Amino acid sequence: MRKVLFTILIVLLWVWVLAAHLTLLHINDTHGHAWAFSEWRNPNIGGFAYIATVVKEIRKEVESAGGHVLFLHAGDLNTGVPESDLLDAEPDIVALDLMKLDAMVLGNHEFDNPFDVLLKQSRFATFPFLSCNFVGPDGEPIFKPYVVKDFGDIKVGIIGVTTEETAILEPLYLGENKFIDAVEAVSRYVKLLRDKVDVIVVLSHLGFETYGEEGYTSDVELARKVKGIDVIIGGHTHTKMEKAVVVNGTVIVQAWEWGKYLGRLDLDVEDGKVRNWSWTYIPINLKKYLGKDEKGRSMYEYVGAPIEPDFFVDAVLATYKERGAKKLDQPIGETKVYLDGERSHVRSRDTNLAHLITDAMRWKTGADIALQNGGGIRASIKPGKITYRDILTVLPFGNTLYVMELTGAEIMKVLEYAATIPDGKGAHLQTSGLTWVNEGGKPVDVKVNDEPIDLNKTYVVVTNNYMAGGGDGYLMLKEWSEKGYDTGFVLADVVKDYIKNLGVIESYDETPRYIKK
Repeated sequence: MRKVLFTILIVLLWVWVLAAHLTLLHINDTHGHAWAFSEWRNPNIGGFAYIATVVKEIRKEVESAGGHVLFLHAGDLNTGVPESDLLDAEPDIVALDLMKLDAMVLGNHEFDNPFDVLLKQSRFATFPFLSCNFVGPDGEPIFKPYVVKDFGDIKVGIIGVTTEETAILEPLYLGENKFIDAVEAVSRYVKLLRDKVDVIVVLSHLGFETYGEEGYTSDVELARKVKGIDVIIGGHTHTKMEKAVVVNGTVIVQAWEWGKYLGRLDLDVEDGKVRNWSWTYIPINLKKYLGKDEKGRSMYEYVGAPIEPDFFVDAVLATYKERGAKKLDQPIGETKVYLDGERSHVRSRDTNLAHLITDAMRWKTGADIALQNGGGIRASIKPGKITYRDILTVLPFGNTLYVMELTGAEIMKVLEYAATIPDGKGAHLQTSGLTWVNEGGKPVDVKVNDEPIDLNKTYVVVTNNYMAGGGDGYLMLKEWSEKGYDTGFVLADVVKDYIKNLGVIESYDETPRYIKK
């Protein structure tokens, strides 16, 4: 018996000595949310300073036990929070540098700005920007296609890949550069690395499953078609995973959005193979709403343990917050007329500000029709200089533009619902490119760009992501949202750019687009 126990002990020690432990920490689709933020009944969540605390604690835990840690970002660092956008994501990059990020893949929103901004960001960061399928005219990657992390007892190859859909979503600044097929590109580098590393991680901004139009590679499809990938750490679809998914032997994970979760994947690697793994997500100060107390104050409990901010990351981000705030007060335009966003007005009839907002939505996307809920317009703009802060007061929710293709018959179903909404409700419909009459609770005399609506024709429609998700009762849009995609363009930013384009607003169209009889 002693001999057997001794043999088991020797085997366990042998395995312990030869096996290497690797912990992959990951975030994705942070979209400028370097600072903690609040959502409905969920105050002060996320934030890089708080994620930094968790990353530091896990590094200490794993490395003290002889393991190794990699911290990765699966793309879309840019676009979403004014203080970040105004500073070209410099606050986010500095914070991630302090957090010792190991690599980031290019997301489609890294291409929202002129290409020299992306180059500046990549040079400013101490971590590499990766993409194996974003190539120049010569067909070779413009940024690093991969990096290898050599820990001595284990080598990890990290390959970056960006959704091919970027060419459709953000084409403005691509020039002669292009996105080649993700499967073809990843296959090339898996073959190159397979015999040189112990673990292959694909840092992906493809999306968990099919996203947007058909024909673009997803993480699931990539795992099915390319052998030899151990792990795919994903982004793009903002997927809120409850557990990891295994496809063709590849572990696929994604950590929701905006730094609300930090993903943690633990691997035991022996002789170039992953023997064991486990994945979990760590909520970053998320809370559960418990209702009101006797004094009417909201009550919450933490989902998981409360997290304190890292002092240094927090201090640096506070400085950037102040710099960004100053830029918010810089004029971006001027109006000589009162732009009416009065609550009772935008929830019952057309106003010039509602027209301006919906026109901006079409201007940005080239859509035939724009749809906006009146309840999303929260203030007016007085005559005088217009600042970005003014626009954020009007549009405070951070909604993004959602584009879909709808038939005339489907648009009529939207109007049939809109015609039933009583005056004063936030669901009141504001439009551009579309005029209609509400006659006794039924839509009549519907026109698209001055032409009678064709029930069989397909129109490009832009709305906001709130309505596309069924908000304000527009459940039919949620049902059809699979026929479209979230552009990621923040409505407030779109209106800002549109006002800049207009210059001085001497007057704005007040011709009724909606008449109630």
